Formats: sequence, C-alpha cells, structure tokens
Amino acid sequence: MSTNHFELTAVDRSVEQQGKGASRRLRKQNLVPAIIYGGDAEPTAIALRNNELVKALEFEAFFSHILKIEVNGEVHQAVIKDLQRHPAKGYPMHVDFQRIVKGQTIHMNVPVHFVGKEDAPGTKNGGVLSTLVSDVEVVCLPSQLPEYLEVDVSNMEIGDTYRLSDIVLPEGTVIHELELEDGTDRTIVNMQPPTVEPVEDDADDVDADDVPATEQNDEE
Repeated sequence: MSTNHFELTAVDRSVEQQGKGASRRLRKQNLVPAIIYGGDAEPTAIALRNNELVKALEFEAFFSHILKIEVNGEVHQAVIKDLQRHPAKGYPMHVDFQRIVKGQTIHMNVPVHFVGKEDAPGTKNGGVLSTLVSDVEVVCLPSQLPEYLEVDVSNMEIGDTYRLSDIVLPEGTVIHELELEDGTDRTIVNMQPPTVEPVEDDADDVDADDVPATEQNDEE
C-alpha cells in the first residue's frame, strides 16, 4: 500500500447488521463496522477488513489523504473523520468517513513536522526546542489537501518563538483557527534557554576550617 494512495475494500451493511450486537458479530468475522456520510447522499453503513484497516492505520498519511473505499463495486472518495479504538487493547472498533464532494472545501487536521532542530543555533548553544502542536486544522479543497505541514526551525535562536501564522501554507490552504473572529495566533514552537541544575552543598563535606570562628568557639 503506497503512502500516497490508499484503497480500502468494504462490504455494505444492511439494517440487520447494525447495532451493538451486530457490531460484535462483525468483529468476530475480522470486520470493522464503519459509516460513510456527507454530501447529498444518505449515510452508508459498511464493514472493513480488519487486517487491511490496521495496515493502513500504520501510516500517518492515512489520516490526511483522500481515500478510495470500494463498496460492492462502487468507489467512494472520503476522508477519515473519527476512529474509535478499544480502550485497553487499541484495536479499531468503528470508523467514520466523510464523503468528498467535488468543489466543496473540507476541514481536516493535518500533521505538523518540525525540521532543522539539530542545525538551529539555539540547539547548538544548549537551548531546548519545545513543540506545542502536533497537528492543525486546515480548510481547503480536497485536491489541495496537504499530507503534512512543515516548519523549518533551523534558524531559531534561544528565545525565538514561532506562531501559527509562521507556517508556510500550500496555495489554497488556510488554517481554520486564524480565520475565526476569536481565533488566536498561538505559539507552536519555541527555543527555551538551557536548563541548569542547582548545585546543593553537602553538609557532611564541610571542613572545620570552613565553619565560622564564632561557631567554633561556641563548640569549645
């Protein structure tokens, strides 16, 4: 499976195959219940092959790509919107997909990659790079959806701060938070000064010569 091309095969679920009991039966058959919604069409209840889905979930790009889901010979283009995992074992239990409608913008959370840390002057001077986001919500047409956003930190000095507005965006893509009236241009990464561990004196290592004369006299 290419990280730039994801195709999943699913089967249509009838009304009788929906509900908690039916979902448990599907999982015993190595199938994961899911749904495709959005656009002008009715929601489509489907089931995905567990091993195929688990393999796709290993790729970060799966969460920010247009996916092709074949259901009984019909191909749906969609993006993943929600994934429910088992709270203890972590395996997928249910997936929500949103249909792609040509010409209609979508909201997607896209990973943020920070590059150039080792080359940054701040790092070379002992600074600590602190990243405050792992992804941001973008708005764009499906054809312009980026796999990830890259932030070059190679020029950061100690005390430098980068904000959301410092992210270089592909054409046609905007950061949703910056478009809101009450949105804030929050910090996404900063270069903090080096941390210095305080040196504690060990009372047992103090020589008698280091004790003030007045204290020595008192002891005598």
